[in-house]
Amino acid sequence: MKKLLTTILFCLPILSQVNAQNNPNPGYWQQHVDYKMDVQVDAKKFRYSGQQSAVYTNNSPDTLRKVFYHLYYNAFQPNSDMDELLKSIPDPDSRMVETKEIRNRKVFESRISKLKDNEIGFLKISHLKQDGQALESKVVGTVMEVTLKKPLAPNESTTLELNFDGQAPKMIRRAGRESKEGVALSMAQWFPKLAEYDFEGWHTEQYLGREFHSVWSNFDVKITIDKDYILGGTGVLQNNNQIGYGYEDKGVTVQQPKGKTLTWHFKAENVLDFTWAADPDYIHDIYEGPNNVKLHFLYKNDPEIIENWKKLQPVTAQLMQFFDENVGPYPYPQYSVIQGGDGGMEYSMCTLITGKRNFASLVGVTAHELAHNWFQHVLATNETKHEWMDEGFTTFISDLALLKIMPKENLEDDNPFASSYRSYYGMVAKNIQEPLATHSDHYLTNRAYSISAYSRGSIFLTQLAYIIGWDNMMETLKTYYNNYKFTHPTPNDFKRTAEKVSGANLDWYMIDWTMTNNTVDYAIQFVEELQKNQSLVTLKRIGRAGMPLDILVTYEDGTAESFYIPYTSMFWNKPNPYVEYERTILDGWGWAQPEYKFIINKPKSKIKSIVIDPSQFMADINQENNVYKK
Repeated sequence: MKKLLTTILFCLPILSQVNAQNNPNPGYWQQHVDYKMDVQVDAKKFRYSGQQSAVYTNNSPDTLRKVFYHLYYNAFQPNSDMDELLKSIPDPDSRMVETKEIRNRKVFESRISKLKDNEIGFLKISHLKQDGQALESKVVGTVMEVTLKKPLAPNESTTLELNFDGQAPKMIRRAGRESKEGVALSMAQWFPKLAEYDFEGWHTEQYLGREFHSVWSNFDVKITIDKDYILGGTGVLQNNNQIGYGYEDKGVTVQQPKGKTLTWHFKAENVLDFTWAADPDYIHDIYEGPNNVKLHFLYKNDPEIIENWKKLQPVTAQLMQFFDENVGPYPYPQYSVIQGGDGGMEYSMCTLITGKRNFASLVGVTAHELAHNWFQHVLATNETKHEWMDEGFTTFISDLALLKIMPKENLEDDNPFASSYRSYYGMVAKNIQEPLATHSDHYLTNRAYSISAYSRGSIFLTQLAYIIGWDNMMETLKTYYNNYKFTHPTPNDFKRTAEKVSGANLDWYMIDWTMTNNTVDYAIQFVEELQKNQSLVTLKRIGRAGMPLDILVTYEDGTAESFYIPYTSMFWNKPNPYVEYERTILDGWGWAQPEYKFIINKPKSKIKSIVIDPSQFMADINQENNVYKK
C-alpha cells in the first residue's frame, strides 16, 4: 500500500502555467494602500516613534465616510480583550499564561495582566489628518475609528497622515521584545494598519492573538536604529551601500554614515503587511533560491544553533522549489527566515521562528511558515473567518513537501497524513468539534481551533483528493493559485475551481465539511452467500456525511478487484485510483438511503477481505467497521 501511495503522491503530472490575471469573479474589487513610514527606534527602551503617510484608494462601489485602523500592540495591556480571553478560556495558550496548582487543580494566570507600564505594548496616535485637514478619531482597544473630513467616493484616493508612538511589549505572543532566545526586537503588527473593507464590509475585530485580514499594500519604510543592530524582514533593502552586514551587492562599497545610528530603507510591493526583527548579535547569511530569489537567514550567534541554521539553507531552497512546482512560482525577490517571535509565524516575505530546535523541527517549522507565503500571503483569504484555508492548506502542502524532501523510511501508517487524521478523530471522540465556519476568535477551546484549522483544514484537501482524484486535486491547487493570486479568494472560489477542473459537483462536500459537524462513517454490515456462486454485500451509512466509496475486494487465490459506488450528488465518477485492479462502477448511492447492496460474482468462501477506502484518505471516524475479513 505504501508503494501505491507513493505513486499517487509523487507521479503527478507537471502542469502548464496559467497566465496570471486578476480575480476572475465578475465585479470583483479590492482596496489598496500605499504606505510611507519613517521610524525612529530607541532600542534600549524598546520604544519607537514614526510618521506615516497612507494613500488609500477606494476601489469599492461604496462611498466611505469612515476608515478604521488596527492598533494591535494595545492588546498587550492588562484588562484588554486578549487579557480577558486568557482568563476565561478553559485551555489558554501556554505561552501566554503562568500555571499554578492549587488544591490539585490547575489555575492559569494571564501574563498580560502582570505587565508593568514599561512592559506593556501600545500605539498612540497624534496629528491625524486627511489631505491636510485634522480628523476626529476614537480608540476602542485595538481598533481606531476615524471619521473622514471628506467622504471618499468610489475610484478615488485620499492621503491619511499621522504620527505614532509605540512600545514593543514584553514577549507574550508572536511580537515584542527580549524573546526567550534573547532576540531583542520581533516587530510584527507594530504600526497603525488600515483595516480591510471588502464585499462583506469593514473587518474591525479586536485582536485576540489569532488571525488577520489585510489590505493589499505597497510599503516604503525607513527604520533608524542603533548602528549595532542588524535588521531583516519584509521588503528589499534600498540602501545596501550604507548598511553592509551581507546585504551589499557584488562590487558595491559599503559606506556607513557617521554617528550612532543607521537608517534601513526597505520597499515592498503588493504585500499584506510589513514585519521586521532586529538584534545586535544576528548572523546574516544569503543563499541563492530558485528563480533567483534571495534567501536570507538571520539567527543568533549561538554555537548551539549555528550548524543547524547552516544546514537549513539548502533545504529551504528545496522547499521553495517544491512549492513553486506544485502550487505556483514564488512572486517576490527575497524571503527571510529570521530567529525571533515565540514559535513560528508567517509574514509577508519573511517568517519569525524560534531557533533552538533539533534539525527536523527547524526544517518542519520553516516548511510550514514558508508555505504560508502561498496560502495567505499570495492567496489572501480572510483568515479570521476561514482560518482552515490558511492553516489547513499550508499544513497539507508543507507535509507533502517534507514527505518528498525529508522522507521517513518507516512510515507508521499507510496514510502519510495520518497525524492530521488522528487529531481530527480524537477531537470527534471528545465531542469538542465545531464547524469550520466558526470565526477563528470564537472557538470555545484553543484545542478545537487548532485541530480544526490545521488538521481538519488539511483533511479538506486530502479527502478532496479521495473524492476527485489526486491529479485533479493538485491541478485545482495550481489553477486556484494562478487565477486568484494577489486577491482575496473565498471558500466558494476554491470549490468552483475544483468543480471546473474535475467536472464534479462539490457543493455537498463544502457544506458538510465546513458548515456542519457531520461526520463520515460507513460500515460493512453483512456478506451473504447467494446462489450461482455470488455474494451479497450490505453497506450502511452511519454518519450524516455522504461520500463516494472505493471498495477493494481480495480473494483467497491472491487476486483482487475494486468497486466504485458514486455519490449521486456529484453527477460524476472519478478516475480509477487503483489501476492495477479491474474496477466495476456500480449504481450511485444517494444521501437519503441508509443502506446499499451490491453483488460480488464470487462465493463468500473465496472472499478473503473487503475494505472500504484502502487509501484511508476518506475521514471515516470508525475504521474498524470498514473491513470484512473471512
